[in-house]
Amino acid sequence: MNMQEIHRIAKSCGIKPDRMYKIELIRSIQLAEGNFDCFATARDGRCDQLHCRWREDCFASAPRK
Repeated sequence: MNMQEIHRIAKSCGIKPDRMYKIELIRSIQLAEGNFDCFATARDGRCDQLHCRWREDCFASAPRK
């Protein structure tokens, strides 16, 4: 998902996306939506949040061993 789309989602959640990095912004959106703020914390490609809209980006942004 590109940053323009992420900013649009943030604004719809009442979050001001200015000066926020991608990971911080997505975690803020997750909290605002009532979810875990776990973006980019998946280890070894494992995550139990199967229906998360950020899943693909999360795995790509998570640190690797």
